[in-house]
Amino acid sequence: MNDLIDTLRRLVGPAHVLTDGDLTAWEQDWRKRSRGKALAVVRPASTAEVAAVVKACAAAGTSIVPQGGNTGLAVGSIPDDSGTQIVLSLARMSAVRAIDEANLTLTVEAGCVLQTLQETAEKAGFLFPLSLAAEGSCTIGGNLGTNAGGTQVLRYGNTRELCLGLEVVTPQGEVWDGLSGLRKDNTGYDLRDLFIGSEGTLGVITAATLKLYPQPAATLTAWAAVPSLAQAVALLGLAQRQLGAGLTGFEVMGQFALSLVGKHFSQLRVPFLGQADAPYCVLLENSDSESEQHARERFEALLESAFEAGHVIDAVVAENLTQAHQLWHVRESIPLAQAEEGLNIKHDISIPVSRIPAFCAETDALLAREIPGVRLVNFGHLGDGNLHYNVQAPASGDARTFLREQEDRVNTLVYDQVRAFNGSISAEHGIGSLKLDKLPAYKSPVALQLMRAIKQALDPQNLMNPGRVVQAP
Repeated sequence: MNDLIDTLRRLVGPAHVLTDGDLTAWEQDWRKRSRGKALAVVRPASTAEVAAVVKACAAAGTSIVPQGGNTGLAVGSIPDDSGTQIVLSLARMSAVRAIDEANLTLTVEAGCVLQTLQETAEKAGFLFPLSLAAEGSCTIGGNLGTNAGGTQVLRYGNTRELCLGLEVVTPQGEVWDGLSGLRKDNTGYDLRDLFIGSEGTLGVITAATLKLYPQPAATLTAWAAVPSLAQAVALLGLAQRQLGAGLTGFEVMGQFALSLVGKHFSQLRVPFLGQADAPYCVLLENSDSESEQHARERFEALLESAFEAGHVIDAVVAENLTQAHQLWHVRESIPLAQAEEGLNIKHDISIPVSRIPAFCAETDALLAREIPGVRLVNFGHLGDGNLHYNVQAPASGDARTFLREQEDRVNTLVYDQVRAFNGSISAEHGIGSLKLDKLPAYKSPVALQLMRAIKQALDPQNLMNPGRVVQAP
């Protein structure tokens, strides 16, 4: 191992091969659930250096854990506890390589922080629409590796739909340059889609060419209290019909989730908090290409129709950008408030939108019956069918004990319900190691066989992020 460390120091410089000191930032997952031990943290500055590092590790038979901002929620970007794995941090590879205004594309390196990417696009007069709570620290390489979702999937799709090309270092240390930025290229298998969502198990994404969009002329935000989840779904359908592609966000939040924000972040104003006839609230966003007046007229017409149909009990429309940011801040504070309440069991699930009300009614009742006093923190991206259906310990119980004793049971109860409703146990967070043992019970055996065959073909040594997504044959 010392020979490998010496080689890595020659390749990237001694200052960028970390073996001593506090490596918590690279060895501990974002939720602080797991801590591993790395042989070394290696921080290359170029694709050529990444390729050289991968070749050296392949020759030594040493496995690699690619890592971006380490903000993942499925424990997929930290080393195991063996002290034999290399953490390959892409943080130094953060350059914006090119903006092609005519082609509406932006090419960046994998370590570029998402917020920096958004700001770069905005300065050039464009929109890069991927948006999620960790955007100030997550990187585009990690977003692509997990096929991240966020709040605007309804209009623009997951990260996969925003990517036109990749540059990837293979497990053998070769470089595939697929950064052309073409929207049409039917010359065989789509290798780009193979690597997106693979969580670093098939290769290392080092750069990407991404789609840009024109900046909207106006963006309006509303917060609506709804009498039920069924009415929230009905409101979604009405908004899609009346706003069309202008509907860029549609979030749902249960009252208990909002009560945690009110409890732990009392400085935030939570609209309609505790309103008994409104068990859920919805956050809507409308982007318009014409003018703010046009956007406001359409938004107000939508809400008027929604009131008449009984989909909405009450609503507020942000009068300016500051108010809109405040509303979004409330929504994005739910996970932080839940963390303040104590350790919890998180679920990132997707269900056909039409079946979400029935799923929640049945699963809420099931959990209440099986674990009396359990508290449900239900919120998420209703517009694309993705719920963060999280389970908090009873108020009188110890959160850590509840997590230790009940997590597997709760996961099985929830995932069995997800399967019964033709859903998925991972909508946008990935599988990582956290759901690795659960996946075989809820994924088609044929699909798993194909996934293992792809892993074996591309990474026969099983050196790329082993023990994540799918078990090697």
